[in-house]
Amino acid sequence: MPVPKRRTSKTRKRIRRSHHALIPVRTVVCKQCGHAKLPHTVCNNCGHYRGREILAVEEA
Repeated sequence: MPVPKRRTSKTRKRIRRSHHALIPVRTVVCKQCGHAKLPHTVCNNCGHYRGREILAVEEA
């Protein structure tokens, strides 16, 4: 099995891992009901998208 010839330095290791950071999920506020939702998707709470009702959501 191949084995590294030299130890990986702290700098080299951190440069490699610089793209591993977690990115927070972006949300927008629904204009109809005010709940947070993902952009460019139908609101799960009220069923509206871009001012029109797309899904008929049953109220519990």
